[in-house]
Amino acid sequence: MAKIIYILGIIIAIWCVLDIFKKTSIGIIGKILLSIAVLAFSWIGFLVYYFLIKDKI
Repeated sequence: MAKIIYILGIIIAIWCVLDIFKKTSIGIIGKILLSIAVLAFSWIGFLVYYFLIKDKI
């Protein structure tokens, strides 16, 4: 069960990174920093990005 949650976390983090790089409203440095944060904090990074940041950028 833990492996499934871990793999889902990786897939969701990669989805978030791809979504971040599709946005045109932020610069490349902002995209890189936000991507690193999402990848470093996996589930928490996803939740913060999806509920707080996604609509603002």
